Amino acid sequence: MKITYLGHSCFKFEKDGFAMIIDPYKTGSVPGLLPLKEHANQVVSSHKHDDHFGLSEVKFAVTRADTPFMVSFIETFHDDKEGALRGFNNVIIVNVLGEDLKIVHMGDIGCDLSEEDLEKIRGCDILMIPVGGYYTIDAARAYEYVKQISPAVTIPMHYRGDGFGYGEIGTVVEFVKLFEEGEVTRTDSELELDGRPEGKRVIVMRGKKINV
Repeated sequence: MKITYLGHSCFKFEKDGFAMIIDPYKTGSVPGLLPLKEHANQVVSSHKHDDHFGLSEVKFAVTRADTPFMVSFIETFHDDKEGALRGFNNVIIVNVLGEDLKIVHMGDIGCDLSEEDLEKIRGCDILMIPVGGYYTIDAARAYEYVKQISPAVTIPMHYRGDGFGYGEIGTVVEFVKLFEEGEVTRTDSELELDGRPEGKRVIVMRGKKINV
């Protein structure tokens, strides 16, 4: 299976010729990102803000019913005021058939999860979590979530960098500095998986659509 980080909170999963995109952004909605212009068989969004709901940016390939990605949701909030500021958000849980993989994409989570909901994702193989703050949880709360959930791999998302992202949110540096140096690796936009990942690590991926 291959995971491609396209940028912001957008990822592409590919397995056995089937592609799924999570949280596609609309062109122009995120500073410094190129137009998405991707193909997929399936698209899933955590909520309907422009930087996560650019369905028109994805060209749908041939419709197939044999998806290897089984998707479920945990309903949450985009803020810590029960949605009063920014509305609702869905945590996306993807179980990958034939791989025994559980991938959790936290969307634009801005609130705490109940113990019941934490139990649904605890020990997942891959956790994709926002770390930039302002619109979502910040780096410190994201770190707390990593400790609570205990994933094998953590991939930070929804942060700014040189030439991309919203100016009011934080950088990924503020998140990774909370971990030991040996726990963090950096890679390009693609991650190949052959079975379940082992150990505990943070992987900072470079967004494929970053225009710098």
